[in-house]
Amino acid sequence: MMTGIERIHEIEMTAGDEAEIAALLALCFDSDFGGRSFYRTRHNMRLVLREGGAIVAHMALQFRAVRLGGRLITVAALAEVATHPGCRGRGLAAGLLQAAIAEARASQAAYFLLFGDAALYAAAGFAEVQNPMIYVEMDGAQTGDVKREAAEVLQVLAMGAQPWDGAAELDVMGALF
Repeated sequence: MMTGIERIHEIEMTAGDEAEIAALLALCFDSDFGGRSFYRTRHNMRLVLREGGAIVAHMALQFRAVRLGGRLITVAALAEVATHPGCRGRGLAAGLLQAAIAEARASQAAYFLLFGDAALYAAAGFAEVQNPMIYVEMDGAQTGDVKREAAEVLQVLAMGAQPWDGAAELDVMGALF
């Protein structure tokens, strides 16, 4: 596993780290997320890499309960994956992803979920699924309507032997991550 990866628990995040993460996300996404270090909701933990004291790569992790086919399960979820444009192509995101997977495996999560289609996810063992989903629409940090639709770019990595049920409805019990 890559060295130098820092774990920042959300409740312990400093204002300086939050501002750096928000600036990195604004640089890497089409939106500046309203100046926030998160798009929809706060996370449980951040994994970051620094160079010269500055945060150059970031992944957010959530630990939450969802319903799969009516069965309550615990999952880990990945969000806000970002690498500074000047640092891309060096495996920083791949290293952070391996650390995120290790965090998920060390938890009680039955599965690790993410929304995205980057090749590094498939390379790490994630598989795309298209479950019917129910979730609360959230644009930025504002609640919208309850939506029912097929998942787009949802990827799953099982943390144990139990396979994912790709036909079951996934109720994320709130906003997407």
